[in-house]
Amino acid sequence: MVVTLAEIVARLGGEVAGDGRIEVTAITTLDAAGPGQLSFLANPKYRAKLATTKASAVIVAPDVLKDCPTAAIVTPQPYLYFARVAQWLQPRQRPPVGIHPSAVVEGTVADSASIGANVWIGPGAEIGERVVVEANGSIGNDCHVGADSWLHPGVAMYSGCRIGARAIIHSGVVIGADGFGFARETDGSWVKIPQSGRVLIGDDVEIGANTTIDRGALEDTVIEDGVKLDNQIQIGHNVHIGAHTAMAGCVGVAGSARIGRRCTFGGAAMILGHLEIADDVNISSGTMIAKSVPNAGNYTGWVPFLEHADWLKNFSRVRHLDSMADKIRALEGRLAELEKKS
Repeated sequence: MVVTLAEIVARLGGEVAGDGRIEVTAITTLDAAGPGQLSFLANPKYRAKLATTKASAVIVAPDVLKDCPTAAIVTPQPYLYFARVAQWLQPRQRPPVGIHPSAVVEGTVADSASIGANVWIGPGAEIGERVVVEANGSIGNDCHVGADSWLHPGVAMYSGCRIGARAIIHSGVVIGADGFGFARETDGSWVKIPQSGRVLIGDDVEIGANTTIDRGALEDTVIEDGVKLDNQIQIGHNVHIGAHTAMAGCVGVAGSARIGRRCTFGGAAMILGHLEIADDVNISSGTMIAKSVPNAGNYTGWVPFLEHADWLKNFSRVRHLDSMADKIRALEGRLAELEKKS
């Protein structure tokens, strides 16, 4: 695909600095870019690379333009602009429309959908317009997959679950397995609690490879619009995740936790069950959330977690505990000597 800078700006906004007739065919990093390619500068620590890039043009913020040796597209949010250009220049190649001969379809499939090899679509299931279900997918009874969603190979949806429009579900995802619900007998054995809820996933959700989302025990597990989940995340039963929240890999959310809108979770953060987290909360990597978080802000730590600024202050002192202990011992010795003299 060949487009000019002027065509990009006409489609996505921003301003051209330099020759708008310059053509580009792809977008890549400042280091790797060559003639005919577009690059971007989003992180200030890479600003020095701008001087040596061989890109034909660079996406930059207004305050960087004076240092840019090439033509540029000027925008307040270069990284967001890069994402939109990349989607346009590098569209996904859709598989052919139709149902593979080896697929077993007992539900309803839109004529514009693509159903891959060895897919099973159960009775009562509905597959919407332009949906892609790649090889070895399993869509259970009475499931629904909304228009323009894409399920990569090996996705499993248990019965009754729903996915909204334009979702991207990567390989190995399991939606609607039983939650971890058991009652303990007096002899220490376990009695399974039937998990009769569903998983309801909104529009524009992306779920990374091998992530699992458990169905609700009595109520539904809910993933609202625009949520982004990385690989290998575990979402327990009855969890509710608010719109546009994002979680990095290996996050674990225990059952019945309620998470607000626009939250972020760093990798391997852990959220205990039956907690409530407010909107606009940012949890750092590896942080254990052991109590509800009622206020927006940044939180870091393990046991106990603290507001991020307090945690940084306390941890800076922890690093000096040995030297502080030596000083205390020295002061104690001097105090003992003074007490003897008195």
